Amino acid sequence: MRAVVAIPARNEEAHLSTCLAALARQTDLRGEPLQIYGVLLLLNNCGDSSMAVARAFSDEFGGRLRIVNRRLPPSQSHAGGARRLAMDLAAEWLLREGAADGLLLTTDADSRVGTTWIAQNLAAMTKGVDAVAGDIVLDPNDESRLPEALRRRGLLESTYERQLIEIAAYLDPLAHNPWPHHATVSGASLALSVSAYRRIDGLPALPLGEDKALMKALQRQDFRIRFAPEIKVVTSGRLVGRAEGGVATTMRHRVENPMAACDAFLEPLEIAFKRSFWRGQTRAIHRSRRETGRGEAFYFGEVWESVEPITIPQNTPLSPSALPKNIDRAHHALDRLRAQLGAPGDVEAKALKLFAPNVLKDALRGLQ
Repeated sequence: MRAVVAIPARNEEAHLSTCLAALARQTDLRGEPLQIYGVLLLLNNCGDSSMAVARAFSDEFGGRLRIVNRRLPPSQSHAGGARRLAMDLAAEWLLREGAADGLLLTTDADSRVGTTWIAQNLAAMTKGVDAVAGDIVLDPNDESRLPEALRRRGLLESTYERQLIEIAAYLDPLAHNPWPHHATVSGASLALSVSAYRRIDGLPALPLGEDKALMKALQRQDFRIRFAPEIKVVTSGRLVGRAEGGVATTMRHRVENPMAACDAFLEPLEIAFKRSFWRGQTRAIHRSRRETGRGEAFYFGEVWESVEPITIPQNTPLSPSALPKNIDRAHHALDRLRAQLGAPGDVEAKALKLFAPNVLKDALRGLQ
């Protein structure tokens, strides 16, 4: 046993069979059946036929599927409480199997992982990281039923997000997360070592946003996270979800309010540029002080939490109407960065060049 997948589910009979079927047919990267993993399914206060759907897959998993049926109190039955319990039980399973260095994964009951999803996560972990975040794509059938205006907005948002990620790859490069990468954090595709999970005292059991809180807890202690673009999971694009306030609620809100603000990550270009630049400079100073033995006992993640509010003004959420202008300006800024530095990738050389004032001055012209 090298990996266990934790899945929280509440009344997901319509999607659960697709989720489990994909997990039952996992292969290694050569296409051979994978036998070194288990699946722990937590049925949280279900009132549908999810149990019957799950039991029908028992034979396909050959004893590697564990179904836990719980009636959780309201204080624990939310998304974060259910995922926390599922991951805790999955971690215990690995430890009982003697896999203290095993991989703990989680996905959602309304999602469909790729055939080599587990193998890809295991492969990513061999490159010296502590956690892996996969990318998420909407189910094409669900996406085709979304309003055209919402899909157009989604395209603009994804375009600008990619630009901001590339800018950050220049200004704050990370050797363990080389370009290209994404910035998606979703419970539909997260993986981390059992040791890392235990060191952060498990998943923060929040009613909403538990996946992002988990990532923040890892970053606070400088765990190395790979945002792997090759690992993709298909997830539901429904407008009515199980967790009020989740992705489905956000999409429905944007259908009803077309001018609703963008996600916090999609901030005005000047602020995003400054945030990435100062994070990169702070990281370089922190690394230098550690390498020369001049202190810095704190994790960089803790340092940046203190420095960020001082160096970066509080952001006003970006309006969707402002996306085209910011996309155009980001395009020009990236053109200048590419001309000066080439493609992101050579972490040390790029980081040293960024200290040259003329490089930043030239790139910043694209923000005027």
